[in-house]
Amino acid sequence: MIGDLHCHTKASDGSMSVDEIVFYAKRAGLDFLAITDHDTRASVKRAEILGARYGVRIIDGVEFSAIDSKRSRKVHILAYLPKNPDRLERMCKYTLKRRTQAGMEMIQKVMQLYPVTAEHIARYYSGSQSIYKQHVIHALMDLGYDSKICGDLMKDLFDEKTGRCYSYVEYPDVYKALDLIHSSGAVAVLAHPTTYKSMDLFKELTEKKLIDGVEMYHPRNSKEDMAEIKRIADEANLIITGGTDFHGYYTSKVNPLATCITQENSINRIFELSSKK
Repeated sequence: MIGDLHCHTKASDGSMSVDEIVFYAKRAGLDFLAITDHDTRASVKRAEILGARYGVRIIDGVEFSAIDSKRSRKVHILAYLPKNPDRLERMCKYTLKRRTQAGMEMIQKVMQLYPVTAEHIARYYSGSQSIYKQHVIHALMDLGYDSKICGDLMKDLFDEKTGRCYSYVEYPDVYKALDLIHSSGAVAVLAHPTTYKSMDLFKELTEKKLIDGVEMYHPRNSKEDMAEIKRIADEANLIITGGTDFHGYYTSKVNPLATCITQENSINRIFELSSKK
């Protein structure tokens, strides 16, 4: 029994619909799948219906965007199986509102540089709960300004330090996010700790017993990264998870569905811990 516990749909910044992802999860041989869109659970109910049809068990999930205020770095927290998901809605709406505001600002900046229209860009974010840079680049690709989503144009326009059209998004503090996640009865897993250079935070949260698990199997984790993550996780008896961070072709790194997985033992531990919360 295996699962891919980190997947994004068109409801956030993925290129594929929830219908397509659940269908292909079955084709890929997955027994479990977690839809973990950014700051929204909009696809979960639909995924559960489709999962029952195809024989894939859906794990209710969401990926929260937060900020490590001490180090001024982004951090992502995966929340699985919330018993009181309504407690998470306020934080979701807070982040989605600010991301959408930043997205609209970026669109206005891009329109000053390129002959793209807001309506054209809206084709790609109309099914999402917010606006992402991938949607803007997709429209610019249609006009021939680049041939891939995460290419030179993405860096030129939206790099967080040098991007000509980048607008800052205000995220909640990671400790506040974890408080809400735990109050909802969800299992809290630190996502891809090396992506945002969060190993110091990982150790800090582990020492304070504020996370239940860590995502070790991830396309951006090297063998050395995984060895260090496993060492810390084993010492703290954390749940070790895996997921492709699937975005379809809205990604900079090839990561087909089901190529980074969570093993049966860890999936069982997630359900066991959830039952005790």
